[in-house]
Amino acid sequence: MDTDALRAGDRRALARAITLVESTRADHRIAADTLLAELLPHAGRSLRLGVSGAPGVGKSTFIEAFGLHAIAAGRRVAVLAVDPSSRRGGGSILGDKTRMPELTRHGRAFVRPSPSGGTLGGVARRTAEAVLVCEAAGFDLVLVETVGVGQSETAVADMTDLFLLLLQPNAGDELQGIKRGVVELADILVVNKSDGANIEAAGRTAADYANAIRLLRPASPWWTSQVLQCSALTGAGIPAVWDAVARFRAAGAAPDARGGGIAERRRLQARARLWTEVGDGLMEALKADRAAAKLIPRLEKQLDAGAITPGAAARALLHAFRGKDA
Repeated sequence: MDTDALRAGDRRALARAITLVESTRADHRIAADTLLAELLPHAGRSLRLGVSGAPGVGKSTFIEAFGLHAIAAGRRVAVLAVDPSSRRGGGSILGDKTRMPELTRHGRAFVRPSPSGGTLGGVARRTAEAVLVCEAAGFDLVLVETVGVGQSETAVADMTDLFLLLLQPNAGDELQGIKRGVVELADILVVNKSDGANIEAAGRTAADYANAIRLLRPASPWWTSQVLQCSALTGAGIPAVWDAVARFRAAGAAPDARGGGIAERRRLQARARLWTEVGDGLMEALKADRAAAKLIPRLEKQLDAGAITPGAAARALLHAFRGKDA
């Protein structure tokens, strides 16, 4: 892997690096770990921004408008758009890239659709590592767009500095599939499609959410969640969103930021990912273990017959995995 070309911002080198990081082959995982270790000292300088929202809220349109505004402000923008996986081939459907044509063609932008691979939380399993690769390639704003499947869209908040939630005008959260759990994680809520006949409805929706978040615990002790309006289609309100993002970054970087700011958020995220990786690795090792594989069919039959509880079956399986008598 040509890391010099990647660090110089070469798109092909960047695309190949992300492909390697996303691979599930054992030899590729070893190569990816080596690559990431080499790139890690050059990563971490960007702002990581997660964008989520219910299907149809206009995430791709918003990201293109916001990304182009950021480029006009002198930034280099990478977008990791997590697409639904194809049921047949398992690959990305590539819908997001076709909905960001201008941003995709821009020389200061990089748009990468990745298949979710069935991973819960609206992001791909290796999205966090792909963010590091984009940072090492010199992109100072990395946006992660989630699949957009409703309340499970919370994993992106565990790998980004700022979680931005898009909302639709004139639609209660019971209609949008947006629940309290995801709303209280959001640092900035943006009511999109605030244009034409939707302007009044967007104003009411923004006011409703502004009142609602006052009753919720802040996502960060050093930042008060904000509710804004915009039209990604016309560009109205996009500068205000950009200004709010800049204020968030400044607040999170302040030496006296309560709770440690963005640096503390990243530290906690890294620790959480450590144990997620441990859990995933143990599950893969358990499924590949011969002793456990022999025991699973018998335990499943006992479960079907009601002769054993799931907890007891799990403990028996773990005993077998550790080399003890089941």
